[in-house]
Amino acid sequence: MNDEPSIGWIGCGRMGSAMASRLVASGHHVTVTNRTRSKAEALTSLGAIVADQPRDLASSDVVFIMVAVDADLLEVASGPLGVLSDPDRAPSIVIDCSTVSSATSAAVREACRARGAAFLAAPVSGNPKVVAAGRLTLAVSGPRDAFERVRSYLDQLGQGVTYVGDDEVARLVKICHNMMLGIVTQAMAEITVLAEKGGVKRSAWLEFLNHSVMGSPFTTYKTPAFVNLDFKPTFTPKLLRKDFELGMAAASELSVAMPVSALCTEIVKNAIGAGHVDVDFAVLLLESARSSGITLEPEHLDIDDGLSARP
Repeated sequence: MNDEPSIGWIGCGRMGSAMASRLVASGHHVTVTNRTRSKAEALTSLGAIVADQPRDLASSDVVFIMVAVDADLLEVASGPLGVLSDPDRAPSIVIDCSTVSSATSAAVREACRARGAAFLAAPVSGNPKVVAAGRLTLAVSGPRDAFERVRSYLDQLGQGVTYVGDDEVARLVKICHNMMLGIVTQAMAEITVLAEKGGVKRSAWLEFLNHSVMGSPFTTYKTPAFVNLDFKPTFTPKLLRKDFELGMAAASELSVAMPVSALCTEIVKNAIGAGHVDVDFAVLLLESARSSGITLEPEHLDIDDGLSARP
């Protein structure tokens, strides 16, 4: 790659746009493309250039991908108009930040290898607000030399970039992370209900928790939802169930006992069965309250989620 590599970006949904915007704002030459062109065009005001299709990014030095599901990754990478479909050109490095299965990731890795391109699996933890705050984290697996060559760009996407090994192990890291999210949220939910049923306001309990050694950026971030019962989705119970099931399948394959994870898997399934589908998984709080015979009311307080934006 030359001193100022060209960067391509495939996928300009909410997460993709937020992430690509950080690279553009850092002064990089970024060409973006998206199935719905208008979403890509929204980045032109920041300085991005719009391409018609992934294949047009084949001459880029580095191409990032951020799409929704496995089928989309296969289409934009190795499909008829994918970034690897030009017989004469291919990127040096392809970085996929999507949350997809290890099998799909391996298939795209092999397609990249056939075209002489290095492939990095780089799933992320966060949402658009986390990205804007500069607090996105990434787990990356693949060729170490390729990782080192693009490390500076990955660093500009957030606050934590961790190289975790070869091939697809970053996918397992992301699944483990999301299982931890579910377990911590369920624990936070039922203990919050215990405090409230005992006469403590949720806002008071959570303020105490967040200032203690047990508090964390995550508990602080979820506190507004718990206090005000605002379940605008950042990550839905259905997506959480998928990751729990993938994690439990990996645990079975690797002979790892996971009794708490197994219980949380069923709790999440029960929440979905109760109709909590297109909401945030913090809705586990309501299910804990229902099981305990109480009805929660929003406190209507202005609560800091700890995600003030930073460069």
